[in-house]
Amino acid sequence: MITVQISRRDDGRIHGFEVKGHAGYADPGQDIVCAGVSAVTVGTVNSIEALTGTVMEAEMKGGFLSAVLPHEGHNASSEQVQLLLESMVLMLQSIADSYDEYIQIQVKIIKRRR
Repeated sequence: MITVQISRRDDGRIHGFEVKGHAGYADPGQDIVCAGVSAVTVGTVNSIEALTGTVMEAEMKGGFLSAVLPHEGHNASSEQVQLLLESMVLMLQSIADSYDEYIQIQVKIIKRRR
């Protein structure tokens, strides 16, 4: 099963996400659930960098992807980043709606330091 954990700040803004595991829907190379999740998550990280100039701290290796935003203020770019991240969550939820045995989405709330 693929587990996606979305990290949200207590104000609701997405801080990052982590994807781990394999769906097991089909054989490697034929698994449309893994392919879909990979395309959505890696595509989101690439889109954020290319379209907003924000570079996420990302690590990817064999069934694992972690991506975290650098410290950011509330500016036009950060709003664009949030829009792309929220779009990613919607796309992942669409996959989960159709293949709920193979993907689980969790939300973790992060308290902001004051």
